[in-house]
Amino acid sequence: MISDLTRDVLTLIARIVVGVTFIAHGLLKIEDVSGAIAGFGKAGIPLPSLSYWFTILVELGGGAAMIIGAALPLIGVLFAVVTLGALVFVHGAQGFYVHEQGYEFVLVLAVTSLALSVAGDRFALDAALARRSPAWARLTGRTRRSPVSVA
Repeated sequence: MISDLTRDVLTLIARIVVGVTFIAHGLLKIEDVSGAIAGFGKAGIPLPSLSYWFTILVELGGGAAMIIGAALPLIGVLFAVVTLGALVFVHGAQGFYVHEQGYEFVLVLAVTSLALSVAGDRFALDAALARRSPAWARLTGRTRRSPVSVA
């Protein structure tokens, strides 16, 4: 049986990897703002300028929040929205495999983000805030005893 510490360390590592991945993708998009917005429009993404800035905010800010473990339920859902948007508008028609520009990678990111949004770990800021604030514990689904409340 896996120990709570081992589970928490593995969850922390997963949060860091996913957070860094989203930050890296956000940084790619800010290298050429006008080109990226044009690319969003060409892909058929509605309101390309607004969608672009939403994506940048989610990838950069959400990536940092994922790394420190802040507002994980919200961040996981926002990551899923962004990646599923990429699946629908960019990668879906290309098939499954990433080497063919398919949706494999964005699907894995979406599902992993959702899993991390409910997994929680003792190293997350959410856990520290939940120990000090019953309101934060209710808001994030964290309790003092377990990373995620199932009730």
